[in-house]
Amino acid sequence: MNAPHAPQQPTPDPEPGPDPVLREDRLDYTPTAGSVRLARRRAGRLVGEWGWPGLAGSAGLLVSELATNALLHDCLRDRLFRVRLQLTSATLRIEVSDPRGERLPRLRLPEDDECFGRGLLIVAELADRWGVEPRTVGKTVWAECRLGPRPARVV
Repeated sequence: MNAPHAPQQPTPDPEPGPDPVLREDRLDYTPTAGSVRLARRRAGRLVGEWGWPGLAGSAGLLVSELATNALLHDCLRDRLFRVRLQLTSATLRIEVSDPRGERLPRLRLPEDDECFGRGLLIVAELADRWGVEPRTVGKTVWAECRLGPRPARVV
């Protein structure tokens, strides 16, 4: 049996750097399970269209995990959650904002027989960095993926 590894804690968000945003998408969703599916598909499609098809699956999964956490733990009835994607020359940043700023995500190691509790472990594994930012109302949970060399274009 594999020994569990210690969970990675959120990384503090550094001051914004000079890397300009090349592409951005932001959309608000109703707090329903169907919205998570729509957000995941949209993220994967956009990241592929933005020239990073190899990252599209991971981007979709990151959106899905963060949006599911917002839906299960932090959404309020009749209050939307927001998914925002930002692409710079160096990173893809994924943000999910919800109205519950007092409820911060907590990375933990679930027991083997638990059905839930692995979302942030998945985020910590896929993303290079992740963290939480307070908002005037609510919070934003974000994940960033560093971009490697530009993929070759198929003609």
